[in-house]
Amino acid sequence: MHVLFVCLGNICRSPSAEGVFRRLLDERGLTPRVRVDSCGIGSWHVGKAPDPRACDAAARRGVDLSELRARQLADDDFERFDVLVAMDHDNLAAIEARRPPHSRVPARLFMGYAGQPDRAVPDPYFGGDQGFDEVLDLIEAASRGLLADIEARLEPGV
Repeated sequence: MHVLFVCLGNICRSPSAEGVFRRLLDERGLTPRVRVDSCGIGSWHVGKAPDPRACDAAARRGVDLSELRARQLADDDFERFDVLVAMDHDNLAAIEARRPPHSRVPARLFMGYAGQPDRAVPDPYFGGDQGFDEVLDLIEAASRGLLADIEARLEPGV
């Protein structure tokens, strides 16, 4: 199983989701079976580390984002991943606009995994530090739902 988290610039929400989800996979012993990555729609942060505020908020919860670097959504992502997880409606629309004609990989809003299919994970970039903690609360809730979905689809013991 291969999961790609997508946000606008890949320095706040999607790397936070990647880090949180990796921690959950580690806790469940699923790291060898589930590949996780993150990317952004835009290219302006490519190669940069996550926003320091995102790193600080994640670190307070035991999640290390320091090794992650931003990258942009690529055409081959539509072939390499089993699901593309968008942080908001604009990200989802951008994914669909970039989708190659032959691609059938599902793209979904992340909060749908938390039972809130129309809710977005808001971009905390232009707000204060508290926004990063609020985003992590949403990411943790949606990550638990995504993990349950993946566990239901994985073959036991494979």
